[in-house]
Amino acid sequence: MTPRTVRNWYKVHRWTSIISTAFLLMLCITGLPLVFYHDILHWQYAELDPPAMPADTPEAPLADVEAAAFARHPDLVIPFISWDEDDKNLLFVGMAKAYDSPPDTIKLVAVDGRTAKVLGEPDLTQGIMYVLHTLHVDMFAGIPGKLFLGVMGLLLIAAIVSGVVLYAPFMRRLDFGTVRQNRGRRIKWLDLHNLLGIVTLAWLSVVGATGVINTWADSIFKIWQFGQLADMIAPYKDLPAPQSPAGIDVAYQAAKKAAPEGRVPSFITYPGSQFSGAHHYGVFLRGEEHLTARLLTPVLVDAQTGQITDMRRMPWYVDALFVSQPLHFGDYGGMPMKILWVILDLISIAVLVTGLYLFFTRRKTTEEQLGLTAADGNVEAAPVS
Repeated sequence: MTPRTVRNWYKVHRWTSIISTAFLLMLCITGLPLVFYHDILHWQYAELDPPAMPADTPEAPLADVEAAAFARHPDLVIPFISWDEDDKNLLFVGMAKAYDSPPDTIKLVAVDGRTAKVLGEPDLTQGIMYVLHTLHVDMFAGIPGKLFLGVMGLLLIAAIVSGVVLYAPFMRRLDFGTVRQNRGRRIKWLDLHNLLGIVTLAWLSVVGATGVINTWADSIFKIWQFGQLADMIAPYKDLPAPQSPAGIDVAYQAAKKAAPEGRVPSFITYPGSQFSGAHHYGVFLRGEEHLTARLLTPVLVDAQTGQITDMRRMPWYVDALFVSQPLHFGDYGGMPMKILWVILDLISIAVLVTGLYLFFTRRKTTEEQLGLTAADGNVEAAPVS
């Protein structure tokens, strides 16, 4: 690389890093406990665990589950019923004023799927985990906050790419892992910054890319609703809504019979909800393996006749979102992967802190003193993150 090219890459790296660092630090710090989000919620709401019963205990009819929820909130409607991913006997009944109510207004009623007994009403819109999760997802700013954090994620990717480009000339005369202790504090911090940055390169790239994808979740669901879902319900577009819909158990059993091998119900949406339209129940099937548990297959059941009218795999862009969500928090490989994610997160915080130190303590000297020597293009002071 020519000295001019090195200087240009250095400017890209420095400014993309410094613009995004404050927000990336917030994301790394809030992300630490969120790695254990589901574990913490299970501990926090331990009373929701269904009691031990024989493995062959049959399921209660979903109509009984509905009735148990309505007994708690008779003035509300049920937009959906979902199964807990870790315990198939734990059901969550969503209750709201309308079928298309915003997600943050929906009450949850936890019900034992075998006895139809109400176990509790967890409120996921309060407490420290809610605050940390909302800060991490949208900074309490809704969709604009998500899109802003998506831009910060793109700046992170630009900083990673530019850092990798600068790393090769930086390491030309140094062995990998070298931390020069006798060249002053700033050089030592520079070496640490570059070493930690290159060690976390792959992880930061994965977390950054999946984080950006996650910020597009609302747009991705809208594209699906106006695309595939609209096509699936198009034949019913001009028909009146069913006056006497079939019971939810009819839709549930029809979808179970048609489910491909290895697919089980994840959640059911009611007619009028945003995920199934005005004329259908939507039974969403998922895989039983850990890697396929987030990939959904929607089955639309005519609410009037109880017959399946369509069943399709989700489009690739929705699958990409579903895969990126657990990968972002290391929720694929159990506790060992979560611990690894925490370690890499802590190292990334160190990368960001050392980068800030290098920026605010940079010497007011010539480029040669910064290590950008025109003679050999060696970038001794170019931080790599």
